[in-house]
Amino acid sequence: MEVTLTGSSQTFTVKYVIRGKFEIDGVVEKSDVVGAVFGQTEGLFSPELDLRELQRSGRIGRIQIELQSKQDKTTGTITIPTSMDRVSTALTAASIESIDRVGPCAAKVTLEKIGDVREARRKVIVDRAKEILHKWTIESMPSADEIFKEVAKTLKIAKVEKYGPEKLSAGPEVESAKEIIIVEGRADIINLMKCGMQNVIAVEGAKIPETIKKLCKEKEATAFLDGDRGGDLILKELLQVTTIKYATRAPRGKEVEELNCREIFEALKNKVPIKETPKPRREKPKTAVPKEVVQAAKGLEGTLEAVLLSEKMEQIERLPVSQLAEKLQQTKGVDTVVFDGIITQRIVDVAAEKNIKNIIASRISEAVKPPLNVQLIRLSDINEG
Repeated sequence: MEVTLTGSSQTFTVKYVIRGKFEIDGVVEKSDVVGAVFGQTEGLFSPELDLRELQRSGRIGRIQIELQSKQDKTTGTITIPTSMDRVSTALTAASIESIDRVGPCAAKVTLEKIGDVREARRKVIVDRAKEILHKWTIESMPSADEIFKEVAKTLKIAKVEKYGPEKLSAGPEVESAKEIIIVEGRADIINLMKCGMQNVIAVEGAKIPETIKKLCKEKEATAFLDGDRGGDLILKELLQVTTIKYATRAPRGKEVEELNCREIFEALKNKVPIKETPKPRREKPKTAVPKEVVQAAKGLEGTLEAVLLSEKMEQIERLPVSQLAEKLQQTKGVDTVVFDGIITQRIVDVAAEKNIKNIIASRISEAVKPPLNVQLIRLSDINEG
């Protein structure tokens, strides 16, 4: 707020406004009140805080007096705008309050308020900023129609293509991607593409096409198959004729085309590495195990699943290998674990902690440190006892 002093071209910015009220025992004029203000405050402090000097230097503005007389008494208000600091403004307010006479009449001046002009200005600015932001948000927010068009455009771009001499169903990024996902059919591809995956191709049958074999040699391939018998057979075929690097499955009894995006991401996160053909090793005696273990092992081949057995060799649960470590932490009474996969250090650590006696799997990771209380056995090394 800028104020121009009367009779001067000098301007100053108001920081604070001193507001007081007065009561006078008698009838007086404005000039009497102004005279009392300047006269009774003169010499109270150093010359630079004298009201006349403050007005000349532009540190206070025009002193405004409003008064009215009634029944031999005069009442009114006094307003003094100031550009000084808080200390000088407070001293000025206190000096005004010290006035006890106006002309020949007794008087009393009481401070009502020191208003902070900048605070009021800040409030106005903040309120206006809220209006601007609200309008800006509304204007910049896309309409429902625009959102629909954008989504429709994306879906239109991401459509299933044909790939290779066999014209296999595939996503548009199979050729350019370094990694691919192999699924069973066209419906699986559509479901994965809805979740943003464009590097997907389908085998479309139990016999693995030559195009899939070729892609597995050129790219890092992950097989993502249904959790049923058909998925078991296709995985076995892939393991025999291709060099896929990872495999994962839909939950048992479910198909990839039925999964939501969260389930798809979870399955791919927990994909199991497929180890290369192991180096020849010396034959060693078979390990005798109960017939229930042998039967479980035969039923798990090529499924990427696990079976949990109790001490009485009763099946507790059958589940995907990707969920094994977590399930072992939650399940009590497990004596033996049989699964189609690789024994990792994490699984061994959980088993040792849960007092599980036997872990039987397709392979044992070379990085595993043999535990003292858990027996690690390869499926190829077991024999019915």
